[in-house]
Amino acid sequence: MIDVNQLRRGTTYTDDGELLKVLNYQHIKTGRGGGTVRVTVRNLRTGSTVEKTYNTGSRVQDVRLEAVEMEYLFDDGEFLHFMDNETFEQPQIRKDIFGDDIYYMKEGTVIKLLRYEGELIDYELPSTMDFTVVEAENAVAGDTANNPTKKVTTDTGLVVTVPMFVKEGDVIRVKTEDGSYQTRV
Repeated sequence: MIDVNQLRRGTTYTDDGELLKVLNYQHIKTGRGGGTVRVTVRNLRTGSTVEKTYNTGSRVQDVRLEAVEMEYLFDDGEFLHFMDNETFEQPQIRKDIFGDDIYYMKEGTVIKLLRYEGELIDYELPSTMDFTVVEAENAVAGDTANNPTKKVTTDTGLVVTVPMFVKEGDVIRVKTEDGSYQTRV
């Protein structure tokens, strides 16, 4: 059991028999009385997202997930297929579990899949990933005031805001936590 004040982004716990992952955490302290903790959570089995509010001092059951590194193989439209490089087992996970993170999935990328009681229910992306720019606006001469940026599209469809010097064909490193440009590789 953990105190609700220890819930942070990425924490997994159970509440009312549901397996939940914290997406957003907010502690609200009122002038009088106790505070409350408001969390946005995703149900790892159904994929639904809800907001929950707890009184400070409440406790929830934390969950330990087993991490297994697997290589991403392909997307068949409904499921993403992976392969365990040790056992050559090829599990599949529903595509909707990944949400917008689907744009970080490149064939051959090794990611951590998380298991709970033998069931694959969640994932962890690497902290940074490299992508090839396939579509970029041209830089305009003289457009250099105030640190100008532009949007580019990568080989997976991810749209990233980058400095003006990045051009089509460049390989860029992107932070997976927030989709921000890190450097040109």
